[in-house]
Amino acid sequence: MPVLTARALLLDMDGTLVNSDAVVERVWRRWADAHGLDGEEVMKVVHGRQGYASMAVLLPSRPVHLNHADNARMLAEETADMDGVVPVPGAPEFLASLRGVPHALVTSADVPLSTARMAAAGLGLPDVRVTAESVGASKPDPEGFLKGAAELGIAPAECVVFEDSGAGIAAGRAAGMRVVGVGPRAAAHGPDVVVRDLRQVRVEADGSGVRIHVA
Repeated sequence: MPVLTARALLLDMDGTLVNSDAVVERVWRRWADAHGLDGEEVMKVVHGRQGYASMAVLLPSRPVHLNHADNARMLAEETADMDGVVPVPGAPEFLASLRGVPHALVTSADVPLSTARMAAAGLGLPDVRVTAESVGASKPDPEGFLKGAAELGIAPAECVVFEDSGAGIAAGRAAGMRVVGVGPRAAAHGPDVVVRDLRQVRVEADGSGVRIHVA
């Protein structure tokens, strides 16, 4: 059983702590239909990124202000739709095990959406949170993870990221951090280790840091 040592954990939300795939599929497939795009191809891009950044990949010649306008509207739609939002298996126990351990939420969702989804999944919010409003660049840019580490006062190399998406895993690696990939999307993107869900992770704090046991 692999063991990673760290001083802090940086946690993505969607796909890592919260399974929101049902909502994401509904909202983004509607957007894909409206723009004449293949829904399957759209879904390969959108996980992990802020909405406007996904649109820039999918419609590269589209004016940026239209992407931001669509992003704001879609965030409101997602915040109003909690049907099917559930915790990733093991997430409640995993978060409970982090009491006293430096950790932060680093999500591409904004404050209203992250607050609503964590509540819908029955999960408490970490004290330190880096949301869409906190950064100038979306994952796969490492800004969010670097900001989370800075707010915790921990060097990036001493942080471990938990992520499910290609964009998020790339962001963690670009930040100089080790990455635990969570769920079926993660394995294809080269994390240091992969788990099916958070039931395969056990966190053990000691005086010098954290030991992360991965089944």
